[in-house]
Amino acid sequence: MKEKILEVIRKYNLIESGDKLVLGVSGGPDSMCMLDILKDIKNDKNVNLKFDIVVAHVNHMIREEADRDEQYVKEYCEKNNIEFYSRSIDVQKIGNNMKIGTEEAGRNVRYEFFDEILKLTKSNKIAIAHNKNDKIETILMNLFRGSGLLGLKGIEAKNGKYIRPLIECERSKIEEYCSEKNLNPRIDKTNFDNTYTRNKVRNVVIPYIKKEFNPNIINTIDRLSELVSEEEEYIDKQVKKIYNDILVKEDLEEKEIILDLKKFNSQEKVIKSRLVLYTITRIFGSSKGIEKIHIEDIIKLCSKNIGNKYLTPNKNTKILVNNGKIYFSYIIENCISYNVRK
Repeated sequence: MKEKILEVIRKYNLIESGDKLVLGVSGGPDSMCMLDILKDIKNDKNVNLKFDIVVAHVNHMIREEADRDEQYVKEYCEKNNIEFYSRSIDVQKIGNNMKIGTEEAGRNVRYEFFDEILKLTKSNKIAIAHNKNDKIETILMNLFRGSGLLGLKGIEAKNGKYIRPLIECERSKIEEYCSEKNLNPRIDKTNFDNTYTRNKVRNVVIPYIKKEFNPNIINTIDRLSELVSEEEEYIDKQVKKIYNDILVKEDLEEKEIILDLKKFNSQEKVIKSRLVLYTITRIFGSSKGIEKIHIEDIIKLCSKNIGNKYLTPNKNTKILVNNGKIYFSYIIENCISYNVRK
């Protein structure tokens, strides 16, 4: 397992000498396997990789065992002289207040805490323990929601500051490793609650597919994901070239990008869609919240070529067509962060 993780680290250049990583550790099999192996790699003098690790743990305050989970991770870190940070957050209360699901609320608070520890410890990367099964579950969930080609990529090994060293490891192998090393990881009983969509995919859908259609479905879908990733990489390169050609102005500090309307309209629809997503990602760091219907509305707005018409696909984004240009801008407290110029 250690060699497999090293192979993934080298393949995707996940860790470099001089890095300092924040490891998100819940105490479950995946995160404890990641912590134990990265600790060994860090301390292995035969591996020419010098990096530091700190651990961040979020107590979601949902289960009675949550405090014991936190204590388990803390004791492991103390035993191995690893910096440990934790925080207790009432995830259910936050979810209710924000009118979002417990899963989404938990994910949001975890990543916010990891970011906080990243800054506090002057780290530069965050390691998340997603594995190959998680990736396939995500692809199936995206498929069921009707996602485009991007949804078939699933979870990537590296995405900005986030790295996933276990992404090519199957869950069964991770559990075997924990057993062999006597790690005795904590088991989250909510993983067996099939009212959650991911759990239903994990515990019902995939076992059914394995039994009735393809016992090797995890690796089959993983191969599909790799093919999609290769094609996406090529398309991304083409989109970046076209973006640079139609770019009029890019001011990321002011969160404003202006594109040439005529050149934009001359592109194929698939490229227009990618340009919209790429431009919004340039401004915000992601295109979260921008759905297919928003993209189609933006393309339609641009094709009409009528001045002073705009769209606000979400509360932070405004797209304005004016004087032969497309303005992508950030809305601050209902005030637009730019002045329209002729």
